[in-house]
Amino acid sequence: MEKRIITGLTAIVFICSVFFMTSCAKKQVGAAGGVNPPGSEIEEVVVIKEEPKVVVIEGVEAEKAAARRAALAADFENLNVYFDYDRSNLKPDSQQVLGEKADFLRANPSYSVLIAGNCDDRGTEEYNLALGERRAMSAKKFLIALGISPDRLKTISYGELRPADPANNPVAWALNRRDSFKLFQ
Repeated sequence: MEKRIITGLTAIVFICSVFFMTSCAKKQVGAAGGVNPPGSEIEEVVVIKEEPKVVVIEGVEAEKAAARRAALAADFENLNVYFDYDRSNLKPDSQQVLGEKADFLRANPSYSVLIAGNCDDRGTEEYNLALGERRAMSAKKFLIALGISPDRLKTISYGELRPADPANNPVAWALNRRDSFKLFQ
């Protein structure tokens, strides 16, 4: 039984392939022997093969570039600079972070940045606002020294008003002693 089914399927495939090959065969133009009947004209058909064109879709490329810039901008804003207690001087790791931020700003001249100085909640509100301003100015001066135009750098101090972590412990205080960055155009 199985042998019959295989033989039948093979016959069907063979018949279909013969039908397909004969239906795609070229037709002969004119009479046999290459002589055309009187009054008939042969039109010459020229087929020109075009090379496939590579089409660059500018909209898609622009969207990809915009997405890359947005991701880099988010990375820029999510990377803070941290300070020691009651200090506004930049530590070596903070200088490295600011160097990376300067690279981004040089590569993206349409962006400006708001540098926000922040403090932990120890100390008076007035003192912390002044300390936050000194911290923001430290970052601004460092970026200017790296070649970023002062016109693209704005500072603000939030003091203790915008904590990254509202807890009252040494880990939270360390997270709150920071400069945060916000890009704008």
